[in-house]
Amino acid sequence: MKLKQSMRMLAATLAFGAITFGSFAQSGDIVIGFANAKSGWMEAYDTPARRAALMKIDEVNASGGLLGRKIKVFEADTKTDRAQSAKAGLEVLDAGADLVVVSCDYDFGAPAALEAQKKGKVSFFLCAEDVKAGIQGVGKYAFSSSVLAAVQGATMAEWSYTKRNVRNAFVLLDTTIEYNKGICTGFDWMFHQLGGTAITGRDTFKNADASIAAQISRIKALPKEPDAIMLCSYIPGAASAVRQIRAAGINSLILNGAAVDGSYWLDSVPGLTSFVVPVQGSIYGDDPNPKVEEFNKAFAKKYGARPSSTYVYPGYTLIEVWAKAVERAKSVDAAKVTAELEKMRAEPTLFGSRTFTNVIHHQNQARLLIAEIKDGKPAIVDNWTISKPVPLDVLLKK
Repeated sequence: MKLKQSMRMLAATLAFGAITFGSFAQSGDIVIGFANAKSGWMEAYDTPARRAALMKIDEVNASGGLLGRKIKVFEADTKTDRAQSAKAGLEVLDAGADLVVVSCDYDFGAPAALEAQKKGKVSFFLCAEDVKAGIQGVGKYAFSSSVLAAVQGATMAEWSYTKRNVRNAFVLLDTTIEYNKGICTGFDWMFHQLGGTAITGRDTFKNADASIAAQISRIKALPKEPDAIMLCSYIPGAASAVRQIRAAGINSLILNGAAVDGSYWLDSVPGLTSFVVPVQGSIYGDDPNPKVEEFNKAFAKKYGARPSSTYVYPGYTLIEVWAKAVERAKSVDAAKVTAELEKMRAEPTLFGSRTFTNVIHHQNQARLLIAEIKDGKPAIVDNWTISKPVPLDVLLKK
């Protein structure tokens, strides 16, 4: 008797789950599925960008939704695990996702994006900056609204050459992830095109390395301290490398990509000076566009703290451009939305213009703000747009 009763209860529970799940997917609302990290090291990048995306979704819903339909959100945790990323992608697709938003990094977001591609759905990486997080590595329906790592590196090369008279540089590459390689690739491509420049040395390390003493010895052995060190890395390895470089008495201008934006790590390098990164918007209250600071304050009001780095902003932008494409396509169909996205040329967004083509679903040229740390305090000191787009063969490292 108890067994039959338990079986009836289990059947009722399963039936209720099916009805609930089915009503979510078939409600007539537009569904955006987030397959992102809510645990593991990627969570520090994914969560802020996802929160910005949710803010934009709230704005869209408050203004009447898309195509007269409200947007519903379904979330699944990738746990900063590639295998779990694919599972999370399938989970949000099973929930009826019309758009799949995947992790910031290509390596961890691609498995979910590939599942979306198989199902014929558009995917957007929250803030991936490797060209493979698009057509080249996933397929024709994959996009990122962020600015390619190679563009960040090229920006550092051209800006430092023009504004800080950098003529020779040492390149220090953290080989752990593709993002880092992209920064150095862009720097090399642009720096070699500038007159009278030289790379005086190169070395590599891993993000988890406790010491880069050998690499520092090679820098100190140079006949002359380099004008700049192009450090291609991310936190925590980047912070450790910077601390060791400065402790060794090396005062060269240090350049990096946007992955080290923010003041949260600066306690580990007290009084840091002459450290420069390119960013899409300022978290410091000094963005030249006052609407960015309005966003920062709204973000703080909603989530209890201001954005911690520039990687908040691409989450908002991706919803902004996707929603425009949906309205213009009058559909959430992937092929129609993709066609509209690929028509965008210098499309205005809150955090700068965006361009997509049928060749590149990223930004291979963009205006970036220049953030410099002086005496331990970061601030925007300039803005820069590279003189030419980074070519596809450079992005693919051919």
